Amino acid sequence: MITAPIRASLLCFNPYNKRFSSVSSIQRFSFFSRANSTALATGSAGLKLCFGDLCSNSQISGGVKVGAEFQFDRRSMSISSSNPSPVTDQLLMENGVQPTGLLIAVNDEYGGVIIEMEEPMDSEVFRSSLSASLSQWRKEGKRGVWIKLPIEHANLVEPAVKEGFWYHHAEPKYLMLVHWLPETENTLPANASHRVGICAFVMNDEREVLVVQENAGKFKGTGVWKFPTGVIEQGEDVSLGAVREVKEETGIDTEFVEVLAFRQSHKSFYEKSDLFFVCMLRPLSFDIQKQESEIEDAKWMPVDEFTAQPFWQREGLPKHIVDVCLAKMDKGYAGFAPTPTITSSNQSSYMYMNCQCLNQPSSSRI
Repeated sequence: MITAPIRASLLCFNPYNKRFSSVSSIQRFSFFSRANSTALATGSAGLKLCFGDLCSNSQISGGVKVGAEFQFDRRSMSISSSNPSPVTDQLLMENGVQPTGLLIAVNDEYGGVIIEMEEPMDSEVFRSSLSASLSQWRKEGKRGVWIKLPIEHANLVEPAVKEGFWYHHAEPKYLMLVHWLPETENTLPANASHRVGICAFVMNDEREVLVVQENAGKFKGTGVWKFPTGVIEQGEDVSLGAVREVKEETGIDTEFVEVLAFRQSHKSFYEKSDLFFVCMLRPLSFDIQKQESEIEDAKWMPVDEFTAQPFWQREGLPKHIVDVCLAKMDKGYAGFAPTPTITSSNQSSYMYMNCQCLNQPSSSRI
C-alpha cells in the first residue's frame, strides 16, 4: 500500500441541513497497489463526501460516509474516476491531483440552469469543469446558463468569458454572467432597463410648498428652488421611496397621497431608461432639518413665489410639473393612489389607481 499526503478542498453535501459546504480537513489518501491501482479515499468531516459522482453507500458512526474509488497513476500523481459519468460535485486538489467534474447547478423555470460559485476554485480547474458541464447541458437540451460570481471569485471571470459567457449585470457584491446554448434566437431576459426616480410635491395648509436648493449636481449655484427629488432604491415601493427622500433631504415627515404623473425618458443614465414619478405627499411635521451632505438650503415657500421662478415657467418638464400640481390643488385633478395587492409570486405590492373615478357610480346611458 502507498500512502500519499495530499491536501484537498471539497464541496460536500451535508444531509442534515441539505447544503453544500467546503471541507478541507481531508489530508491523506491511501492508495492500494493492485493490478488496476485503485484508491480508497477516506475522510472525517461528518459529511457525505463525494468525489465526482461516486459517493459512499456505507454509513459509519458519527454521520461520516466514505468510500469513493479512483484510478491512480503513480507516475503523474493524478486520479481519475473508475466509473466516469455525469458528475455534480467539484473537486480541487493540490499537488497535481485535479479530477474534472461537472459544476453544481440548479434548474431554472425556463429550461436553463443557475450556478452559484460560493466556494473558491482554481481558474484552470473551473474552466475545465465548466467546459465539461456545458457539453453535458447541451446534450440535455438546456437553454440559458447563468453564473453568479461573488466579487471574491473574480479570478473566474476570464475563463467563463473564454467559454462564451458575457456580462448580464453586476451588483456591489457579485457579477452575473450568462450563456445561451441552443443554436436558436437568444430569448434570455435583458438586464433591468430603467432607473426610477421621484419628485415630491408637499404643500401645507398655508399654500406653501416644501422646496430645496441643492449643493451638488446641475442645480448647484443656480439659485433655483425645486421640489425634493431622488432615486428609488432596490426593492422599495415608489410611495415609500418618496416619503424617505423627503425625510432625508428636509427632515419633514410625510404621508404619501398620490402619483400625479410620470415621465419616461431614454439613455439618461449609462444608457438606461428613466421613469420619473411626480408624487403628492401630505406633511405630518413642519420643522425643517436639511440634509447637510446634499442640500444647501430648504424652506416652505408660497406656491405663487415658487411658480414665478423662470426655471418653472419653461416649456417642457418643469412647466408640466407645475401645471399638474396646480391642477391637483385648484381643479380637482385626480392622481393615482396606491392600493395594496399581492403579486402572482405572493409578494406584497401596490397597484396605483385613480380611485376617485373608480368609485364613482356609473353614469346612466342615453
